[in-house]
Amino acid sequence: MQERQWITARRSELDALAEELTKRLQEVQVERDELAIAERVLNRLAEQVQADAEAVAPASAKVAGRAVLLIPHRSDAADEGALPGDYRKILAIVREADGPVQVRAVGERMGLDASVRGKLEPLRAKMTKLADRGWLHKRGDGRLTARP
Repeated sequence: MQERQWITARRSELDALAEELTKRLQEVQVERDELAIAERVLNRLAEQVQADAEAVAPASAKVAGRAVLLIPHRSDAADEGALPGDYRKILAIVREADGPVQVRAVGERMGLDASVRGKLEPLRAKMTKLADRGWLHKRGDGRLTARP
């Protein structure tokens, strides 16, 4: 009879252990599911950040381990050939103008829908960057001219 009692007691211990392990397994699965969701959210955020970074050029890049400006200061660049293509186009449009130009006029020349303010904001940012780096001169009234 002792064997039967031992078997019953051992079976009870194993049932309790199985119940505990089942509970722990469920907790682990819940946490793994939460981690999978967090990973998907993180990947989506990283994709958005990447898309935003591609849409708006970063202010600097690494070349040979050193940070360099993608839009260099005018004094640092030999000529405007150092500028990316869309910045050269903006500079050419401003130079061709008879006088100071507004962002809207440059946007129209570039084929942007100037009636929608949001369409001009990326252009405004680029023109401001060119002014900050010495390629353009921003007047008090907000209009821009090319530096000689």
